[in-house]
Amino acid sequence: MSTTTRPGMPTAALVNRRVVVAATPSVIFTLLTAPGEHAGLDGTGEVRGVVEGPQRLELGSVFRIRMKGYTTTNTVVEFEHDALIAWRHRGRHVWRWQLRAVPGGTEVTETFDYTAKRVRPLVRLIGVPKRAGTALDKTLTALQARFA
Repeated sequence: MSTTTRPGMPTAALVNRRVVVAATPSVIFTLLTAPGEHAGLDGTGEVRGVVEGPQRLELGSVFRIRMKGYTTTNTVVEFEHDALIAWRHRGRHVWRWQLRAVPGGTEVTETFDYTAKRVRPLVRLIGVPKRAGTALDKTLTALQARFA
């Protein structure tokens, strides 16, 4: 878990995890841009499936996901083919995936970015960053296993 500063932004509130996956950035990016695949990777245990949205995500795509007990809407807010995709949850936090080719596969960095949350101290107090870190670990482990 980390709180860091990103260039051009005020102090950012980020939780990052990074692994190497034995697949190309293109193959992983294809998986990440298919919202129907997200439930199979989800480390929170909350994602149940897609309610509505495109089969392939791109910048500006809006998709609704059925979660455990509720439905949420996400919007793709960052997109660079085969390198970066991020979607903003209605709660103002962002799930970001960055991909970089390395020997043996792809370095995958997943980030829970809660910089835009209005009540960051409360978010930290109730343990959201710690739970997000655990979820990131589980998600990235699932991603590695998929390509093992």
